[in-house]
Amino acid sequence: MERMSTGTEPAPAARGSAPPVRSLAEDLRRRDDGTLARLLHERPDLVTPVPTDLTRLAERATTRSSIAWVIDRLDRLSLQVLEALAVLPTPAAYAELAPLLGVDDTVLRPVLQRLRELALVWGDLDAPHLVSTAGDLLGPSPAGLGPPVAVVLRGLSPQRIDDLATAVGVTAGEVVDALAHPERLAALLADAGDEARAALAGMAWGPPTGRIAEALRAVAPDTARTPVERLLARGLLLPVAHDTVVLPREVALVLRGGRLHEALAASPPAPATTVRDPSLVDRAAAGAAAELVRRVERLLEAWAEQPAVALRAGGLGVRELRRTAVAVELDESATALLAEIAQAAGLLGHGGGIDDGWLPSPAYDAWRRQDVAHRWAVLALAWLGSTRAAFLVTGARGDRDRPAAALGPDLERPGLSDVRRQVLAALDTAGPGAALGADGVREVLAWRRPRRAGSARDAMVGATLSEAADLGVTGMGALSAPGRALGAAPAGVAPGEPAWVAAVDDVAAAIAPLLPPPLDHVVLQADLTAVAPGPLQDGLARDLGLVADVESTGGATVYRFSAGSVRRALDAGRSAGEVLDLLARASRTPVPQPLSYLVEDVARRHGRLRVGAAGSFVRSDDPAALAELAADPRAVGLGLRRLAPTVLAAEVGPDSLLTRLRDLGHAPAAEAADGTLVLARRADRRAPARPAPRPYTVDRPVPGPALLAAAVRALRAGDRSAERRPAGEVVGRLGRTGSTEVLAVLRAATTSGQPVWIGYVDRDGGLSERVVDPVAVAGGWLTAYDHRSEQVRTFAVHRISGVAPVDH
Repeated sequence: MERMSTGTEPAPAARGSAPPVRSLAEDLRRRDDGTLARLLHERPDLVTPVPTDLTRLAERATTRSSIAWVIDRLDRLSLQVLEALAVLPTPAAYAELAPLLGVDDTVLRPVLQRLRELALVWGDLDAPHLVSTAGDLLGPSPAGLGPPVAVVLRGLSPQRIDDLATAVGVTAGEVVDALAHPERLAALLADAGDEARAALAGMAWGPPTGRIAEALRAVAPDTARTPVERLLARGLLLPVAHDTVVLPREVALVLRGGRLHEALAASPPAPATTVRDPSLVDRAAAGAAAELVRRVERLLEAWAEQPAVALRAGGLGVRELRRTAVAVELDESATALLAEIAQAAGLLGHGGGIDDGWLPSPAYDAWRRQDVAHRWAVLALAWLGSTRAAFLVTGARGDRDRPAAALGPDLERPGLSDVRRQVLAALDTAGPGAALGADGVREVLAWRRPRRAGSARDAMVGATLSEAADLGVTGMGALSAPGRALGAAPAGVAPGEPAWVAAVDDVAAAIAPLLPPPLDHVVLQADLTAVAPGPLQDGLARDLGLVADVESTGGATVYRFSAGSVRRALDAGRSAGEVLDLLARASRTPVPQPLSYLVEDVARRHGRLRVGAAGSFVRSDDPAALAELAADPRAVGLGLRRLAPTVLAAEVGPDSLLTRLRDLGHAPAAEAADGTLVLARRADRRAPARPAPRPYTVDRPVPGPALLAAAVRALRAGDRSAERRPAGEVVGRLGRTGSTEVLAVLRAATTSGQPVWIGYVDRDGGLSERVVDPVAVAGGWLTAYDHRSEQVRTFAVHRISGVAPVDH
């Protein structure tokens, strides 16, 4: 039986004294404003743009793309009820629906009501109508059932139907009813024998088709030799092609005992959980979060010094990834994840030129000035909204059968952000401190989003749980308090947007109390190391990183002082006194004598030799030092020759000369043409400023209450306008309004803030009607927020053909 597809077809009269509901559009008209607002909230695509009236809303609500979006978000129970409605004729009889599903009123009524609220079902719940588009999207075999007998028999020859009528013992006109009657089918199955019934066991629960040779051949009950031939002769299997047979829907239901599903998912699963102390969960998550921030900063600082070379096809080469992983002391998978998160947060970009590499972006400098809580919130939100599958980098192949490159095009997976949100929601449902394993999360998601199940989603779930632990979203397998705040953040907003800024503040507020305050001191030790027992203040961390090298990280960070690290600080313009003063201020204990000696010794030798650009040359105020260098046999390759008692010329360039002299144990300093020292301050290399990539999400932005209320008023007004429109009217449902009245209505709406309908004629003479919120009327132009385009636009007043308040 045909089902409604546009919301305008008539339906059979409903029981009772109330006038029958004849279409989805009429059903929508009978709903109150709150129910309509809930529909638009649950299905945001119906609001963009706002339909002109409820008939247009019904048409849009039954489009294939809109129905597919909402069906993909149904839980297993709702989907099973929808499948039952697709199996039964429309309208379905409630008295048949309940036993088909094997449920009682307390389970079935709320689900039907929910499906009606979503406009997948309309009319009286005792005789609900399924929107035909929904039935089509469930496929030709809902719940694994084949087509009805009546449909299959349409493809058979009259002779074959006569043969079936004879076998069943009815006339040709009674074959359909006979093969659809449960009692007669049960008798035919018993007559076919145990072997024949066993042959159907594998098809009863789907798939309903099978392949046999010469399926269309004529077979009579008395000549059938095999179990399959006995089934064909009695119409229990029907041919649909020369080598294909199908199990009719009615036969399968008899084999299933009258039940549509083997097991009805009447409630969500409750997988086993391990309960942890929530405070321990939060502490573990906070530690991972702080480590994430440190690692991202370390990665970007490494690429600021030496940009990562980009492949011509995009992304990061395997060798470059390995080099970076060694530099930041992580494995390749973790390094790829950090790079992807930094790029999603807008902290990393490409230099822009063919030979340029990956560099920190200007946004990185602003990010680095924030506190750790806000820095983590930015990274966590970028990860949540990203559709980049970093877990595919190591050992995986891309879409073109080549290794997937970090930051390359092969890592895009549009549904990944949605899966991450589902995983956080599943962990949140388990409760504070409850740890769900990957199998438990997959079980929950299989019930909540059954149509999206598969190996690809299973892989995303496993990767999401692993990454969430590394990021501090979870701790000890359970969702942390910051992770709970992260899961509540809106989807689909890009870094920098107001909603993003608000979400960053909320997430940062959730993790800030869990993070230790940044320290303003370290512990200097006699073995030329400094121990930072926690995260350091940003300025102190940079200063200490200039004069010492990070030796190890973890709960505490260990810095190692060496002649090379001290010389780095001196090359950057620091004096020995400034270095020692920094260490004295940063340490709660006196500066150890070995460290003081190291700094003073390096400073004493620093700059004794000066390297400048001629070919190049070495200059020193100590002739003995130059004589010693000229006589050193290890310096033969430099081509040194004396020009004056205090100057040596060299055959190599200044950079090479500096490096070779340092390798020989000297501490030379570079000299400018005017004789001053050249400070080795690192230039902050940055990628060109570009906006961060907008996160892709399969979820639609949820309209706010104000927009929902305005949309409902507009729909009601559109219906009233349609009722007033004269027959044959072609100037729009608003009709024509005089220019004086147009200006009066628009100015009044500007003052009151009331949305209005306007009819607008474009330059090509086309007429469109839309809801706008007037902002200003001046100089013959209307400035208004247009609900159709969702932006502020200007309209020429002389092109407005009609106007009416939305609540008119």
